[in-house]
Amino acid sequence: MLSYRHGFHAGNFADVLKHSLLTLAISALKQKDKPFVYIDTHAGAGKYSFKSEFAQKTGEYQQGIAKLWDSQDPPPELKDYLSAVRAENTGRQLVRYPGSPQLVKRLVRAQDRLVLSELHSSDVEALQQLFAGDKQVSVSKEDGLQTLSKKLPPIQKRGLILIDPSYEMRDEYKKIVAALTTAHKHFATGIYALWYPVIDRTATENFMRQLEQSGIPRQLRIEHCIADDGPGRGMTGSGMLFINPPWQLDSQAEALLPCLNQALAGGQGRWRVEWQVPESTVATAVRN
Repeated sequence: MLSYRHGFHAGNFADVLKHSLLTLAISALKQKDKPFVYIDTHAGAGKYSFKSEFAQKTGEYQQGIAKLWDSQDPPPELKDYLSAVRAENTGRQLVRYPGSPQLVKRLVRAQDRLVLSELHSSDVEALQQLFAGDKQVSVSKEDGLQTLSKKLPPIQKRGLILIDPSYEMRDEYKKIVAALTTAHKHFATGIYALWYPVIDRTATENFMRQLEQSGIPRQLRIEHCIADDGPGRGMTGSGMLFINPPWQLDSQAEALLPCLNQALAGGQGRWRVEWQVPESTVATAVRN
């Protein structure tokens, strides 16, 4: 359960999708003056070096953020995300990448808070060092999925919860559905952002079906695959399932995904923006 290290995958194509959408959601929350809380159930180490042994071994960032690094005129949907990544790198060379906690910390205001959970000993130590003395951020060594409902509803009354597990355990899908269902009962107005990999298409669709049948309304599914599905091909895509997505996130995603598909897959990938469980009848966009 604790073998997964995000350092191997930091900045890859899946991170680009996840973090660009996360940035859009944070930007939407900032449209109102009232404070909000960001809860991260699987926070990782906070930030990553592309010169580390992990990154050098896989080089996955070369097929992800590296392809966007030199963008001179990025679409509006990518500007805040790329600005946050560039702020992590003081020179012109891409050497570091902000994980979700560091990315969000660069985006939030003084009145907002970050509540971070991480179970891996090395990663939680790095996370604690990164935010040492920062009263805006709390870090706990814990199973963030297991303790999520205890944090809800937040005192701020507004919140974004990122659930980004490793999916190493066989029963992880089942646990996520149960945790989300319980969390939604405690905090029905919160924004939930669930990242998921596309490795086995049958397993992915079964997972989505379980969430669809959970009784939770307003589920927006956003997915990008850089290669065709197939056994033994590894992760060919990833997606984000938003519950209570911010207003216009669906239209922002429809503008963003073609750009990511062109940059990361040479226009040969597939993407979808789909209201899996709408509040009312909503159009679906699926592109090949």
